[in-house]
Amino acid sequence: MLRIVNGKVYDPANGVDGEVREVCVKDGKIVESVPASARKIDAKGMVIMPGGVDIHCHIAGSKVNMARKLQPDDHRHDVHPRTEFTRSGTGGTVPSTFTTGYRYTTLGYTTAMEAAVAPIGARHALEELHDTPIIDKGYFILMGNNVLLHKLMQEGEHDKMREALAWWVNATKAYSIKLVNPGADEPWKGHRNRNITTIDQEVDAFEGITPRKIIQSLVRAADELGLPHSAHIHCNNLGHSGNYTTTLETMKAAEGHRAHITHIQFHSYGGEIGDNPLSEAAKISEYVNTHPNITADVGQVMFGRSTIMTADAPLAYLIHPFSKDTRWINADSECESGCGITPFSYQEKIYTHAMQWAVGLELFLLSKDPWRMVLSTDHPNGGSFMSYPRLIKLLMDREFRKAEIKKVNQKAVNKTILLDNPSREYSLYEIAIITRAGPARILGLKNKGHIGVGADADITIYEEDADKEMMFSAPRYVIKDGTAIIDNHEFTADSEDNEGRLFHVEPAYDSSIEEVIRPFFDDFYSIRFDNYPVADSYLHDHEIVATSPGKV
Repeated sequence: MLRIVNGKVYDPANGVDGEVREVCVKDGKIVESVPASARKIDAKGMVIMPGGVDIHCHIAGSKVNMARKLQPDDHRHDVHPRTEFTRSGTGGTVPSTFTTGYRYTTLGYTTAMEAAVAPIGARHALEELHDTPIIDKGYFILMGNNVLLHKLMQEGEHDKMREALAWWVNATKAYSIKLVNPGADEPWKGHRNRNITTIDQEVDAFEGITPRKIIQSLVRAADELGLPHSAHIHCNNLGHSGNYTTTLETMKAAEGHRAHITHIQFHSYGGEIGDNPLSEAAKISEYVNTHPNITADVGQVMFGRSTIMTADAPLAYLIHPFSKDTRWINADSECESGCGITPFSYQEKIYTHAMQWAVGLELFLLSKDPWRMVLSTDHPNGGSFMSYPRLIKLLMDREFRKAEIKKVNQKAVNKTILLDNPSREYSLYEIAIITRAGPARILGLKNKGHIGVGADADITIYEEDADKEMMFSAPRYVIKDGTAIIDNHEFTADSEDNEGRLFHVEPAYDSSIEEVIRPFFDDFYSIRFDNYPVADSYLHDHEIVATSPGKV
């Protein structure tokens, strides 16, 4: 049991904005009160927030492991030694599993969602997530290029498509569904460097099927199944000049249903293909601000080393010649997805990189509803999650932002609203929304992102500091499920006893759909249908999050 007193509480989900309140913990939950004998933490001069929630990152699965193997140099210079309470590992842009869990914890994050797993790789992802200590987690399965779903859409069998989708979510123990460059795998696999260029382009081998049709079908199905988190969409034409029109059309295609547009910064560019990108953050922000069915995470670019890893194989092929590093991986996941990986580095003086950095900040500063435009760097694509404290400082400290603006390519930044460095500065309340309450609400995790009675006792306590980067880099206490994992800045609980749990869903479906799926496996898969579903033994500590069928 634990009582935290004298701290300023920022709990937006319960409307608490810096009030000095008592927070009580018992049996891993927030409670009204605890006995006088409970341990007391005096948080005077400190800020109390719920544990952080990362809505979109890449921390587990086959592509992540390939990225680790691709870059031994990335790990050699960033070693995490074993301590009394932590195991050894390595860092870099793609940390080892143990280090990933520890480093999220050292920022005050207690939940992170792996954003893209090919269904056939679910076992691998589950084993790695089990190996990632402390934080709770879940993952989204890639369904935007699933060949059987395309076939059922082409045949006009929406109900069967929805039931097949539910079967896949159950079979893989997933949390929600992910669409990446929907429809683009077929032209990529069939023709060297072919890609989808418009949302209404017909998908090769599937007459009448377009990305728009795929998006409309899957956002509808996700709502009909009542998934707690909507379809998570990586739009077509990521990174291309002029792609903002594709993004707008993607959001329009979701009209009447929920949709989450991920790393929206990479989808907010004007200009012509082949020319330098321009910013269209204002138009994207205006649409998101006025359409409550749409949520987004920013995908902020942060200067320095990164690793591009994506299910958007044509994109990785396009990017790798622009990297100083010649290493590149391309992979095909049978009838489900593609993959591309390449090391990368964002540089302040390069026009395109500076524009990407500026566009991300514009999206934050133009957002009128922080509950629906939340923080991410698309780790490790736009930058490491370890850069979150610096990003928070950019949002909270206008003078710091002004100094950073002067360091980047001025030709790029002068074409954005950063030319005048808007006066807006995020408050601690707003930071608590975009890093905690907002992501939890978007994900449908009712016991996360807040510290009201009944919530999971995931709490971060920061020492107040004018330097917000310093403040958010080193919490004094991190409490996970009621246990003080970090106590007075030090790990004091054995991470092997605090593995975190897996969130997944079990949407209901008509079992007769298996007779549609089984022949497809017999004809096209390298694995038998009966061997494909993941056994419960892979789940370890887990929690089934309820679905709400019929949600719109």
